[in-house]
Amino acid sequence: MKIKKVLSVALATAMVATMLTGCGGGKDDTTPAPSDDQAAPVEQETEPAADDTADADDTQAPAASGDVVTINLTRNSFNVANPDSAQVKKVEDAINEYIKDKINVQITLTDIGSGEYADKTNLALANGELNLFWTASWQGTVGTNDLYASNAAYDLTDLLPGTPLYESMDEGQWEAAKYDGKNYFIPVYKDNVEGYDLMFRQELIDKYGWDISSVKTLADLEPILADCKTEGLKYPFLTQKTAMFYRYYIDSFDFFTADATSNWVSIDRETDTVIDTILTDEYKEFCTLMAKWAAAGYISEDDVTKTTTDTTTQTQDWGVTWWTDIPVNDEADARYNQDVTMTPITQRWAHSTSALGSVYAVAASCTPEQAKACVDFMGLLYTDSKLADMYTFGIEGEDFTYDANGQVTQSSEKYNHSMWESASATIVTPLSNEPADKASLYEAFNSGANTSSAAGFRFNREPVAAQFSACQNVFETYGFPLENGGFAESDVEATIEAYQAALDEAGYQDILAEFTSQYDAWKASK
Repeated sequence: MKIKKVLSVALATAMVATMLTGCGGGKDDTTPAPSDDQAAPVEQETEPAADDTADADDTQAPAASGDVVTINLTRNSFNVANPDSAQVKKVEDAINEYIKDKINVQITLTDIGSGEYADKTNLALANGELNLFWTASWQGTVGTNDLYASNAAYDLTDLLPGTPLYESMDEGQWEAAKYDGKNYFIPVYKDNVEGYDLMFRQELIDKYGWDISSVKTLADLEPILADCKTEGLKYPFLTQKTAMFYRYYIDSFDFFTADATSNWVSIDRETDTVIDTILTDEYKEFCTLMAKWAAAGYISEDDVTKTTTDTTTQTQDWGVTWWTDIPVNDEADARYNQDVTMTPITQRWAHSTSALGSVYAVAASCTPEQAKACVDFMGLLYTDSKLADMYTFGIEGEDFTYDANGQVTQSSEKYNHSMWESASATIVTPLSNEPADKASLYEAFNSGANTSSAAGFRFNREPVAAQFSACQNVFETYGFPLENGGFAESDVEATIEAYQAALDEAGYQDILAEFTSQYDAWKASK
């Protein structure tokens, strides 16, 4: 692969990057300060019994008299690349019919394919066209850090206490999701810790007799990837067009920005200090390995040019890829329409963004009435199993069915979502290939993780906002292709040097000093 070609693609990507346009209201305009909330593992209270989650009549009071408020609800479609608007409208109508006697809220539902989600949601926010929407700490353009820094998320702190929504999960979830001591985001109760697995197609495991339990490091994959190449696969190692250093190396570093585009700064877990990650031996090791694999034909140029799709994992064109560890990894079988098997590549960690991997936000442009309506709807969604199933799986008999055990089988190519980006694990009915006690498995999963020394720290980038944005653009030019095998192995060291020089020119040393100052002050205040 030619370096010039990779650089031109990366530069074009950087040029079209969109800055989030903030909306007024909801959050005051004071400069945000680092939060000292602690995102430690949360021990969930005893999960509701199956009979208690079947209907929300006991937990959600019928609607009081008053005007019905219609809210625009937008969500990311991960499982259907091009959502079927007619089917989404049918789900919207069914939801509105079901909730009309329960809360004074109706919804207008919009599904957007994940490839367009960030840009379209950003535009809708800027135009004041939505009220409630899905996001995450890792979501581009409209991620939680972007929304907070841009005053684009409504401050829900005073609206939440005493509501069915607030009571639907333990207080620790809300504490872990706070920014500057306030609640701007509604976490999906799922896995609130972070760890990563390598994922393999079971068909290939069976064919080649791979012992995936022996894979302890990325380098251990090489014999397996050689088999994948022999198989003629287009993507022996599928990176999913993702720069993965900040995930594969979380046992060594806390990348507390939770953003690949700013993985050039982190906390060294061994020394508990802020470091320049690009200059570490680990970064050189990873980029060199990716370059080696690209040269061997294990990584496709499609990943470095970002032309793979989010549905490539649903094909048989790949052999090995990554997976975010969850309590029931068998959930991936339905998501990818094939039998897949995982093995851990990292430990699990609780840190400042681990409760923010899937959340909802209320747009700051909302009126108080609209914001309350959003909280009311989410309270019903998180406590009513029938609504949660409808919202997640669609229309019973068309998009999904219940089996003899009362568990879900998805069957639709028009409307298809997963629990993790829909509603609480305690309320969405398990899939037919998942354990019936899925909710309790989440409790055990969350309580069995390490806690980062930096848990609770949130960086306030405002003092160095311009430099931060400039360095993120530098990442697109150098970091992304480096981490996806976009440079020859012999050029990796020189490219890392050029990368660091470009970062420094963009103001990186100012960022590093500000990070260090804020983190040291946060540690001293604990």
